Amino acid sequence: MASSVQKRIGVLTSGGDAQGMNAAVRAVVRSALHFKAGVYAIYEGYQGMVEGGDRIRPLAWDDVGSILHRGGTVIGTARSAEFRERPGRLRAARNLLQHGIDRLVIIGGDGSLTGADLFRREWPELVAELVRNGEIDSATAEQHPALMIAGLVGSIDNDMVGTDMTIGADSALYRIIEAIDAITSTAASHQRSFVVEVMGRHCGYLALMSAIAGGTDYVLIPENPPPEDWEAQMCELLRHGRTSGRRDSIVVVAEGACDRQGKPISADHVRQVLEERLGEDTRVTILGHVQRGGTPSAFDRWMSTLLGYAAVQEMLAATPETEPQMIGIRYNRIDRAPLMQCVKQTHSVAQKIAAKEYADAMALRGSSFTEMFKMFKLMAEAMPSVALPAQPRRLAILHAGGLAPGMNPAVRAAVRLGLDRGHVMLGIRGGFQGLIDGRIEELRWGDVEGWSALGGAELGTNRQIPTLEQFYSVGRSLETQRIDALLIIGGWAAYKAIYELYRERERYPAFKIPMICLPASIDNNLPGSELSIGADTALNVIVEALDRIKQSATAARRCFVVETMGRFCGYLALMSGLAGGAERVYLHEEGITLKGLQADVESMVESFRGGRRLYLAIRSERANPRYTVDFLSRLFEEESHGCFDVRQAVLGHIQQGGNPSPFDRILASRLAARCIDYLSQALEAKSTESAFMGLSEGKVTIFPLKQMPDMVDWTYRRPKEQWWLALRPLVQALAESTASPEQEV
Repeated sequence: MASSVQKRIGVLTSGGDAQGMNAAVRAVVRSALHFKAGVYAIYEGYQGMVEGGDRIRPLAWDDVGSILHRGGTVIGTARSAEFRERPGRLRAARNLLQHGIDRLVIIGGDGSLTGADLFRREWPELVAELVRNGEIDSATAEQHPALMIAGLVGSIDNDMVGTDMTIGADSALYRIIEAIDAITSTAASHQRSFVVEVMGRHCGYLALMSAIAGGTDYVLIPENPPPEDWEAQMCELLRHGRTSGRRDSIVVVAEGACDRQGKPISADHVRQVLEERLGEDTRVTILGHVQRGGTPSAFDRWMSTLLGYAAVQEMLAATPETEPQMIGIRYNRIDRAPLMQCVKQTHSVAQKIAAKEYADAMALRGSSFTEMFKMFKLMAEAMPSVALPAQPRRLAILHAGGLAPGMNPAVRAAVRLGLDRGHVMLGIRGGFQGLIDGRIEELRWGDVEGWSALGGAELGTNRQIPTLEQFYSVGRSLETQRIDALLIIGGWAAYKAIYELYRERERYPAFKIPMICLPASIDNNLPGSELSIGADTALNVIVEALDRIKQSATAARRCFVVETMGRFCGYLALMSGLAGGAERVYLHEEGITLKGLQADVESMVESFRGGRRLYLAIRSERANPRYTVDFLSRLFEEESHGCFDVRQAVLGHIQQGGNPSPFDRILASRLAARCIDYLSQALEAKSTESAFMGLSEGKVTIFPLKQMPDMVDWTYRRPKEQWWLALRPLVQALAESTASPEQEV
């Protein structure tokens, strides 16, 4: 990417702030320096560009240290009336050219990106006018004939078409769920109803996803207004929940919610309806700007890091003829799309809502959004069939493998959706041993109330896999309990067990029932699913611990060696390294060599001598059987020669604890719904096929069980293909200020 004239990139944040913007800024700065480009921060957004002076300043490597964990944007943001006018843009062009900047990375919403594109299109005329005015010379104009831009979407609303997630949306969802969880406990204590208003003027993402993750009763979003009799329908659903044992009722309202005539539906109006029709003591909570604040989630950190790195690559490869790109994320991979096409489609959503063309508005949001809306309606309206079938089917649920946060929401969704289908839902306590021992009980609607927010596994779990000697007992129990289908929620032990049962079907006819395995493991090491339930929660626990570890090191010159879980899968180590700003990550997939350790030590010592105060190394727990955390710590300490000290931290089982993250709750519900569909369809078709399933390229995909051997590495208990391994070069690029060969994401 080198050239005779150094390429210079400006980075700015504009519009409303969003958690994760700092991670993107850090990635842009360090990636640019890594590739030997100049990089400038434009403080206070477009206003700083218009004002110039010290509002546009070059950034060095250490200028963006220790900002990953900070909310907001350290380079500031402002809405600029001057930039909306041509004279203001003329001044902005002059100020950029004074620093030799003709490439911009804009982090903001659709308005900010639209302004950037207008600026780009006007650039040749602005430059020519500056030459005529004598403010720049012809040589400068010739060197910078075009402005090249790349857009990163910073918006907590997640309202941009063309990307699965926008910077800040996941963190905002965290703030909302924290509030709903807190409200739920006080509401249940007093048997109250609450109406919670969340942001989303033209987009119902936060409202819909918080309703699913929070286990609420009703949701109102702009894209799909409720039916004409929505007040009566809402009250009936809440009344049913109370008669089924629920002590609280919660309705989530997006700030832009409206009825089918386009009339706004306010949180206060919902409160009045509930009080008048149900006689409920109802309170309103408007969350407001608390949704924008606070520490960014692990996802917003690593996603924003990927986006910033890719934006620099885009800028350094851009030519005057390059169409401006929006850098987004699709199915956990970087995706590029024409910037203004995405902005135009985003504006179309608001236009469709205003025109009452709601089906088109939902279609523009994408198939996943529509799927989640339908799933919430099924969950919210689920209730045991009024007329049960003459012989209802008996579906059993059990856990197997290590504990994963999100198991309880999966059970809750499966039970309620199964009951809605007319099935008898059975819970098996204690995994396969509980099945053998007959620890099986019927689960009713109210039995799983409140499970969406619970960590742990209420049904219990263990890693025991039935032995050959126990197969008869397992089969006997399936027959005795008249179990027609089996849903197994768990990790590697669950997958191994279901495959063994599948292989023994001819010897044990009781195993000839539909079975499906739902992925739940913090290790994220299961075939057929790019993300397992529990991995996101564990990653957030790790990143929170890393934040505290890094803060504890600020008073000393210190290297920390931190060990994460994962067994032979390095997902948690690598992704926490990206989200936590680690300098080095050790994975089993790469191995650890003596030569590599020597290079690490030399780099570490040199950096501390150059003024470094903290060096963070993360080791996946089975990266190497001999080069343990203790060995690495002793090695680094010995070679430091007093230049720095070394501490180690083995995070252990805190990674399996805590309440599930919003993402894990949503994923659990989504996968469980698909499992119930699969089992119900199999029973109706009298099929005895078994399967495993998961999230693959953004879609819930079901795989025949016979495919499992082709997809797994049995020796190291992980999938043969792991998408996240492609992200390894980013850790090095953002940890070392020296350039290395270009790497693609």
